[in-house]
Amino acid sequence: RTLYHDAYDNAQRSYFSKREAKLRRSRGRMRHITRRLGGKTGNFLDIGCNGGFMAEAARIYGFHAWGVEPDGVSVEYARRHFPRNQYFHGRLEDFTPEDSAGAPIAFDIAYCSEVIEHVPQPVAFLRHIFHLLAPGGLLYLTTPDISHWRRPRLLERWDAFCPPAHCLYFSPQSLLNLVTNCGFEVYQRRIAWKPGVKLIVRRPALS
Repeated sequence: RTLYHDAYDNAQRSYFSKREAKLRRSRGRMRHITRRLGGKTGNFLDIGCNGGFMAEAARIYGFHAWGVEPDGVSVEYARRHFPRNQYFHGRLEDFTPEDSAGAPIAFDIAYCSEVIEHVPQPVAFLRHIFHLLAPGGLLYLTTPDISHWRRPRLLERWDAFCPPAHCLYFSPQSLLNLVTNCGFEVYQRRIAWKPGVKLIVRRPALS
């Protein structure tokens, strides 16, 4: 075992210990997201769902919620504490959900917060999300902002600078270029006071 894995496990235990606070914040995020849909519900996908907090918040707001997570401990926690949602243990690129009739499931909202910086092939990752969304479906995307004015001048002092866990770093413009090159259109760009990028993009609706 490495020091990195020990630190990750300790952080994970601390994360799960704050269950009620995590769920409360997740419900607040869902309240914001559902306003953008005019109160509509549908299928919700949390990419990198960890302990299932956002998936559970989505269920509370009336969505059919799914979570995708590569870490087995996190999936076990989500299934135990929030069993009314569906969880897939594995990589997003291997996630191809189907309904009871064998037809592909399309998602109305995908939530991907602080995940894309861990992905070595972000183009393939985003294109898979694009195809999982229904036409007009939204992707809520956040990641650290390496160009943010509040980022420490020395990268070593930035808490989001943690190679090799983070493979990539984005500025708002580089992330915008990436998502538009993958077929998304920008729906809303949110101001982040902490060093992060917050975007809502969507798969274009059928004309």
